[in-house]
Amino acid sequence: MSDLLAARLTMAVSLGFHIVLAAIGMVMPFLMAAAHRRWLRTGDEDAYRLTRAWMRGVAIFFATGAVSGTALSFELGILWPGFMRHAGPIIGMPFSLEGAAFFVEAIALGIYMYGWKRIAPRLHWWTGVVVGVAGLASGILVISANGWMNSPTGFRWEAGVAHDVDPVQALLNPAWATQSVHMVLASFQAVGFAVAGVHAFLMMRGSNDRMHPQALRIALAMGAVAALLQPLSGHWAAQDVAARQPAKLAAFEAHFETQRRAPLLVGGIPDEETQSVRWGIKVPAGLSVLAFDDPNAEVVGLDAFPRADWPPVTVVHVAFQIMVGIGTWLALLGGLGLFAMRFRPRWLGDKRFLGALVLSAPLGFLAIEAGWTVTEVGRQPWIIYGIMRTRDALTPVPGQVWHLAAFSALYLLIGISATWMWRRQVRHASRLEPPSREIAGWARGAAS
Repeated sequence: MSDLLAARLTMAVSLGFHIVLAAIGMVMPFLMAAAHRRWLRTGDEDAYRLTRAWMRGVAIFFATGAVSGTALSFELGILWPGFMRHAGPIIGMPFSLEGAAFFVEAIALGIYMYGWKRIAPRLHWWTGVVVGVAGLASGILVISANGWMNSPTGFRWEAGVAHDVDPVQALLNPAWATQSVHMVLASFQAVGFAVAGVHAFLMMRGSNDRMHPQALRIALAMGAVAALLQPLSGHWAAQDVAARQPAKLAAFEAHFETQRRAPLLVGGIPDEETQSVRWGIKVPAGLSVLAFDDPNAEVVGLDAFPRADWPPVTVVHVAFQIMVGIGTWLALLGGLGLFAMRFRPRWLGDKRFLGALVLSAPLGFLAIEAGWTVTEVGRQPWIIYGIMRTRDALTPVPGQVWHLAAFSALYLLIGISATWMWRRQVRHASRLEPPSREIAGWARGAAS
């Protein structure tokens, strides 16, 4: 295995693991706050128990996410010093602000967990909201740094050195908005359906705990709304990529030849040697409409770029199809769920619908992994698009395979620990006691 491949696989393992924890960290506090708000408004004891259960989940995934994120920061310096030497002064701002957001999140979570009966109940609820907002800000700031890698701005590049650095312009790079919206919606979609699937599973196993139907409604509502908005975000993102990274868009669709009225490819397996696609379905002029809202628009193909600048077409195309396919299914299931909540509540307890939720529980995270593959692999062979190639950013010392083994072992340990703690929490969720008289009185005092 080459050092370059080992280093890229190390980052792939690390990011593939951490991105799941990051998504959970951004969304779970909002689910917790929604249940908490319901308890404060109605005094529903099941809402209180659900709040406490989800609070423990937030704490578990915050702790494991902090460890995995810290390891990633070391990897950047160890594996990619060429990148950090040039990019560090330019994108230092989003990383430093992300650190500040992380500390706000940690402080707010500590206040929330230990603030029961100790601070005003409404203020206590707001600290839970702050946990979510800070986590969301943390994620968006990291996405800003990644957006800069796809659309580098805020500097002048001469003789391999950055001059006239403007960190604010780098922070607010052209790719930031589209990538942030798409990732945030993907996170709400993935976590919403995952949590709904867990509680649907417990209901199918015969649990009569009234906490589970309530949890299913809250999680499904958030996941469904995000899933229905995601196609609009995806269309916006595709048009942005068409303007900034046409080679990436061409890889999305295995679009080998520049042409007008370019077809949209559904499915299929690309063959880069023959520049053809097997078993795909072509929608006439679909890609021209997707990229430019014009069926007669010309879409640049891979033939417009040197072969050395092509992304790995098969990997990018297959990942893109997985992402779109899962997104379409979750949007349909989410739309059905919202219809059921409004007009057919009994459907939410139907075993067929619950079974669909259980089977769909991991799909949102699979879509996130596929989407991240599209973003990162689709940018290759560049680590800074159009400026620095990935191979030129690699540390010159050998032994990258040992880094791969060490970090893989670390993330395996983190994953096992997080899974064990999460499963233990799920098993004991139904044993949570209703609020004591003291807690209930504290909450009523806040409402008044």
